Amino acid sequence: MAAITASLVAELRAKTDAPMMECKRALTEADGQMDKAEEILRVKLGGKATKTAARITAEGLLAVSVSDDGKQGAIVEVNCETDFAARNDEFQALTKNCARLAADKNPADVAALSALPLGDGSVESARTALIGKIGENLSIRRFARVEAKGRLSFYVHGGAKIGALVDLIGGDEQLGKDLAMHIAASRPRALTAEGVPAELLATERRIAIEKARADNKPETMLDKIAEGTVQKYLKDVTLLAQVFVKAEDGKQTIAQLLKAKGAEVAGFTLYVVGEGLEKRANDFAAEVAAQTKAAAKKNQDCRHD
Repeated sequence: MAAITASLVAELRAKTDAPMMECKRALTEADGQMDKAEEILRVKLGGKATKTAARITAEGLLAVSVSDDGKQGAIVEVNCETDFAARNDEFQALTKNCARLAADKNPADVAALSALPLGDGSVESARTALIGKIGENLSIRRFARVEAKGRLSFYVHGGAKIGALVDLIGGDEQLGKDLAMHIAASRPRALTAEGVPAELLATERRIAIEKARADNKPETMLDKIAEGTVQKYLKDVTLLAQVFVKAEDGKQTIAQLLKAKGAEVAGFTLYVVGEGLEKRANDFAAEVAAQTKAAAKKNQDCRHD
């Protein structure tokens, strides 16, 4: 029976992305033979799509689809492992099709969207087939569908990495586009202060108090300092309080702009690709060092044999 070393298990995991214990079991069953162990995993874990399911998908694209009358629309995020894959024409087409189907068919969730017909199969079969072709894990992360109270406008920026969908009541088409562009650029968290999660405000307040204490501010002043910090934070993260990015005087807020135009924002959705996801950090130097160490150990094992 061949020795199943940690380096052997790591090598098989790197080749297949299978869970560590699955790799160890496969190598044991294959008596340490790498090719045979990989074959065992392919049988056990299925095709390429299954094998890549554990890979991090923090790159990708956004797509927006809005009906001609501006009354229904959707924004969708589809992820992949590398930016290179995101530039693939078929990946871009899949992302656009997902947005169109989400807007037209109003699926309840990602699972329902994946089950919708697309081409000769479904969205899910198209996704799986593309995984096999590209060789990367692909996932439909999220989508938002909007029934507008007014009219929908959108803006997609940065190679389809940032997208905004805004529901505008009143105003004109140009105002809608300007607002969507502003949202993409300024990234507000909510329309008004009421929409900002309480935990975010609590965090800002706590940090402000800790910082004030570190600066030896009087205890009697801490609450006032914290309140001032929170109010400044709210101006930065609420759409209506933000200064319009195209303001000629550099001071006009979105609320003032809307009032001047006799318009109102009913709501908005902002997506940033990979936001909140862990991205794979490739340390090339560490990778080379690890490979060198593994090779040295392998040579040492051979000499001992």
